[in-house]
Amino acid sequence: MEELFRVGVISNTHGIRGEVKVYPTTDNVRRFDDLKEVILDTGKEQLNLHVTSVKYFKNMVILKFKEFDNINDIIPYKGMDLLVTRENAIPLEDGEYYIADIIGSKVITDEDKILGTLTDVLQTGANDVYVVKTKDGKEVLLPSIEECILDRDIENKIVKVHIMKGLLD
Repeated sequence: MEELFRVGVISNTHGIRGEVKVYPTTDNVRRFDDLKEVILDTGKEQLNLHVTSVKYFKNMVILKFKEFDNINDIIPYKGMDLLVTRENAIPLEDGEYYIADIIGSKVITDEDKILGTLTDVLQTGANDVYVVKTKDGKEVLLPSIEECILDRDIENKIVKVHIMKGLLD
């Protein structure tokens, strides 16, 4: 299971005192209100940062970190991911799961045939769409609705599906 979850991407600096504009990649943008620590993934290393202030502007979150007090210190981190540990992630309700935990799941049909591997989840306005890569390299898009997604076994990484008429055409 994934131990780190991306909550945002540093899009730009904000002011001269080391604040950053963050594009949130979480379902609940207000989750930043209670966020005390994040991990900055530089691609080469992961830096633990402490959040000292949170503001909201349009569709962005403006964060200030204890570790940075100057615009020049934060500029090199534009475009980099901000992560949280599983323990700092938003708690799940019964029946909920983290998308990261089902990525890589084996997808089988209700006829016990292997369809492929779940490689991505697209979040649309109406419902999520599971992207399944078949063994011959094709992509199949399955709507995450009760008629199509029958069961999600998160621990064993198996998703059982019903192929509705027309989905494989």
